[in-house]
Amino acid sequence: MMKQIPYGLTDFGRIQKENYYYVDKTMFIEKIEMQPSYLFLIRPRRFGKSLTLAMLEAYYDVRYADQFDELFGNLYIGQHPTPIHNQFLIMRFNFSEVSSNINEVEESFRLHCCGKLRHFLQKYEHILGKEIWNVLNEETLEEPGALLSAINSYATLKGDIKIYLLIDEYDNFTNTILSTYGTDLYRKATHGEGYIRRFFNVIKAATTGMGSAVNRLFITGVSPVTMDDVTSGFNIGTNITTDPWFNDLVGFSEKELREMLTYYKEQGALPMSVDDAVTMMKPNYDNYCFSENKLADCMFNSDMVLYCMKSLILHGVKPKEIVDPNIRTDFNKLAYLVRLDHGLGENFSVIKEIAEQGEIVTEIVTHFSALEMTDVGNFKSLLFYFGLLSIKGVDMMGRPILHIPNLVVREQLFNFLIQGYARHDIFKLDVNRLRTLFENMSFKGDWKPLFEFLAEAIREQSRIREYIEGEAHIKGFLLAYLSMFRYYQLYPEYEMNKGFADFFFKPSPAAPVSPPYTYLLEVKYAKAGASEKEIRALADDAREQLIRYSKDECVAEAREKGGLKLATIVWRSWELVLMEEVS
Repeated sequence: MMKQIPYGLTDFGRIQKENYYYVDKTMFIEKIEMQPSYLFLIRPRRFGKSLTLAMLEAYYDVRYADQFDELFGNLYIGQHPTPIHNQFLIMRFNFSEVSSNINEVEESFRLHCCGKLRHFLQKYEHILGKEIWNVLNEETLEEPGALLSAINSYATLKGDIKIYLLIDEYDNFTNTILSTYGTDLYRKATHGEGYIRRFFNVIKAATTGMGSAVNRLFITGVSPVTMDDVTSGFNIGTNITTDPWFNDLVGFSEKELREMLTYYKEQGALPMSVDDAVTMMKPNYDNYCFSENKLADCMFNSDMVLYCMKSLILHGVKPKEIVDPNIRTDFNKLAYLVRLDHGLGENFSVIKEIAEQGEIVTEIVTHFSALEMTDVGNFKSLLFYFGLLSIKGVDMMGRPILHIPNLVVREQLFNFLIQGYARHDIFKLDVNRLRTLFENMSFKGDWKPLFEFLAEAIREQSRIREYIEGEAHIKGFLLAYLSMFRYYQLYPEYEMNKGFADFFFKPSPAAPVSPPYTYLLEVKYAKAGASEKEIRALADDAREQLIRYSKDECVAEAREKGGLKLATIVWRSWELVLMEEVS
């Protein structure tokens, strides 16, 4: 029987028992055990963190000892078990279950934590002994920190008990509080005697006491901000976020993806070749690198891959929308961070710089508080943690170069840029009109009206001009607005035939309908006051470049079918002064 696609599943036991496809990550258990006992991992949303914790729970939980072969027998760790498998009592929290409604959050947090701790007592009463209940009064049972402290003290005194503490999405609801309600209410929860601060103080004490029953700890989240705030600087464990050993702990490598695709192809369920499926997914889902020492080992977002696979396997077609609706980054969180920057300030300039340059150089800051998020260096690091930037390499000074990992993320960043312009009444467009013109360009080959429309909007909305003065700014502006629609994979500065095309519009294999036209676009820029002769010289230079690029192998098919269009546009300052199509 063909294995099912585990899209949306984070229950490791169910995946293994009910014939779902599982990408084996159990070899990382050995690496985890070689690390210090208390670990902290940051990865973007929907990247496989919860399933990783579920796998650890199944491996270490004493209750699953008699199911070890069923759960792990066909996996790496089943053939190479470590001595401490099934030796722990598992205490697990998932803070995504806590309400972020400010009127309910404290009570929801209390109920979640106390409920999980009571469940822990019930699960392991046969190991802890019934006398555990004698040391817990009603008041203790209703206060998370007090209850956790009492359990740890009791288990530590008992002496033969080891607890593995797992916390999933530790910052889920605090991030929402911060983005929705602001820093005052956030600080009330995470500083001083705040309820989250009190709870983490107990965890901190439990992991630092000699002989503590809390023997191991693994925490996951999407940023280091809350951890810094609730522990007065990250000192609760070892941060393995950028450790090269764990670059591929979550997500799928291309090798893992190809193995999965090959399995379904052999089952007769994949409606395209393995290579074609990888070609479709790679520009959209790949290129996440979390360590400077693993640049050749980029990861695919596992949620997006499984979302696409579900459509391919169950329905025999690629998904209508290439982006899983559940995975879109919550832009309210980022918008809030930029608004803290007083309008279109430095952090918005960072987004604009990324749009124009495609990359930035910055050190990755490992911990900072909510009050420090508006610092430019911290904001750049936050974009990395959220998965909006990825490590591309290092510069000559050894500093990380961060870039936009794929087209899906680029679209999200550009939408943020566009929304920022609109929110501050700097530049607004009739998106429906823009879509119609873009579709005419894509399917009718009529490209000039699109750029005339953009040029007219710039003429009418003068506030945008200060943001697009200069060649890089013009190109960044165009890239943002031309990336709004998914008919093309739009590549800036694309290497072709000993040069770099300004824009390569490559028909997207993920588009619902593939456009018949491929475009190479050269964008030239002249300063205000440039003569007509200078404009003509720029256009002639663009023509020469386009003819050379058109001979590149990557556009050979479009060239032979007559679908390759070579276009030049020339700007003088903020004015579009020339458009030509090169034969």
